[in-house]
Amino acid sequence: MSKSRRGDRGDQQPEFHAGAWLAGTGPDNDIAVCTRARLARNLRGFPFSPCLDEARAAELYEFAVEQLQQPGMPEKLGILELDSVDDLERSVLVERHLISRDLVAAKRRRGVAFDTAESVAIMINEEDHLRMQVFAPGLQTEAVWRRAERLDDAVMQRLPVAWSEEFGFLTSCPTNTGTGLRLSVMVHLPGLVWSDEIDKATNVAQKIHLAVRGLYGEGSRALGDFYQVSNQITLGREESQILADVQLAVGRIVQWEREVRGALQRGAARVRTLDRVHRALGTLERAQILTSEEAMGCLSATRFGIETKLLSGFTINQVNKALLLCQPGHLQRHTRERLLPEERDQRRAQLLREVLGLG
Repeated sequence: MSKSRRGDRGDQQPEFHAGAWLAGTGPDNDIAVCTRARLARNLRGFPFSPCLDEARAAELYEFAVEQLQQPGMPEKLGILELDSVDDLERSVLVERHLISRDLVAAKRRRGVAFDTAESVAIMINEEDHLRMQVFAPGLQTEAVWRRAERLDDAVMQRLPVAWSEEFGFLTSCPTNTGTGLRLSVMVHLPGLVWSDEIDKATNVAQKIHLAVRGLYGEGSRALGDFYQVSNQITLGREESQILADVQLAVGRIVQWEREVRGALQRGAARVRTLDRVHRALGTLERAQILTSEEAMGCLSATRFGIETKLLSGFTINQVNKALLLCQPGHLQRHTRERLLPEERDQRRAQLLREVLGLG
């Protein structure tokens, strides 16, 4: 008998919605998956989060929620307290980039406010009291910043934000002090990875004070050849400088990736590239067991094949759906079962065939 703990399966699956970060649209979306602006803010009168006890954290949470629900906010946000949902739903929120793993791990009252399109999210009681995020598909640094700035202005009208004339916005970690702005672009770089040029690209980015991280940001790995490129310096730099730096660097990385993709389709490299893409597709079609990491690698190659016209009969939306549903939280919510790791690997292989129409 299966060791799964089955829940109420219901009659129908909810309609799939990828969220703004994985919409598959926007400028340069073949390589630049999404752009995010994140603002770190703290409130006057409360200790920073590392020194915040449970009682003050609860007080801060209630105060912030009350003010965020006042009329006139530029975004219509729903509030979700994390203790009101189970660990599976919290995992889904992490996989959708609406909350961080640090927020999940925090042992205090905390929550998230986000809109129905999942293009705006405000984490409450993370490393900073507020972490405001705005997402847009493709490479859209100006657009996400303009929207984040409007949100920030509205928040500062309602909440007493900690500010210093000398240092700017005060944050728990000194690396965020100043503007408090982290502007990041998620990029899909299989060409640079396959041609062994990813380390060179990472070094170039670091020389101009940009960080290159994995799929889920700091401390995470680059699953499926997805990377996040963001500014490292916030103190002493204007927001316009940060925008210009990230836009320029990511623009160069996008162009570099395109050039490498072209080279991988010419000459002797073309056969190896075709073999890699079709081996990945064959694995997705035939494998009976797929780990998250292996599935992400195969989907990365499939996405590459679609974007370079080496594969036909598939869409980017199918791949994007598969990218989310292969994650442990989404997989279990979709199947409405609590699965052991080995059961997830079997169900993942089956589900990806269904999503991609390979069955």
